[in-house]
Amino acid sequence: MKKQSFIYIILACIFWGTSGVFVHYISPFGISSFQMTFIRSFVFFLCMGIYIFIKEKELFKIDFKQAFLYFLSGVSFYLTASCYFLSMQLTSVSTAVVLMYTAPIFVMIYSVTFLSEKFTKIKGISLFLMITGCVLVSGIIGNLKFNLSGILIGLSSGIAFSVYNITTKIQMKNKFHPLTATFYCFLFATLIGLFSSNPLGVIPIINKSPYSLSLLCIGMGVVTCVFPYILYTLGLKETDAGLVSSLGVIEPMAATLMSVIFLKESLNGYSFLGIILILLAAFLLSRHK
Repeated sequence: MKKQSFIYIILACIFWGTSGVFVHYISPFGISSFQMTFIRSFVFFLCMGIYIFIKEKELFKIDFKQAFLYFLSGVSFYLTASCYFLSMQLTSVSTAVVLMYTAPIFVMIYSVTFLSEKFTKIKGISLFLMITGCVLVSGIIGNLKFNLSGILIGLSSGIAFSVYNITTKIQMKNKFHPLTATFYCFLFATLIGLFSSNPLGVIPIINKSPYSLSLLCIGMGVVTCVFPYILYTLGLKETDAGLVSSLGVIEPMAATLMSVIFLKESLNGYSFLGIILILLAAFLLSRHK
């Protein structure tokens, strides 16, 4: 593994971790979580489409099986991001991001139930750690504000993220080109957002603050989507898949740190312990064969 590839993946995770900062500053303007997901998807789809058109047109070619998997990826990504952003608004960035990272548990439950995988000791420990962590992070214990809707929506982002992870694994197993996979994933996410998020409703909102809000929206698309996905794709070429999964825990750590530094969110001992337990569970599952 090249050191450069390792750095690419770490940087990608850090860029993904900035989502909460953008949501914090964009949502007060009245743009919904679904509209933010549409904007993010559209910016990436546009940038990647231009790149592929100029550099590698053959990457546009897909068959029916690929199209179906890319459609599932697009749907699951759209739901993941929308629920994630909405959970941030109802709870906190740190809570939302760790709830999204319950995804490995849902993947494990699916694999054990439908794919006849063994329920091992490590999986059992990870499940216990994840459930305990969710209870601590939720605010049920301690003095944190408890928002049931925010918690359930956050867990929904974890379920959707698990579907996205499963479809991505199938794509990698079938050796689909990563640029083609991400392009069509965001194409379908953009189309879903086009018909479900009322994107035209964003125009009058932007007209009220054209300069600052336009920069924030474009910045969200570029910083939280274009940059990290390009870096992640470059890093995948020379990095072991197991290590890539383990490095994924950097994103929630980065998101939590940024929420504390830039958004002045506070963490009590219970929520901090819950975050550690959830990340530990995700790490154990990512390394477990």
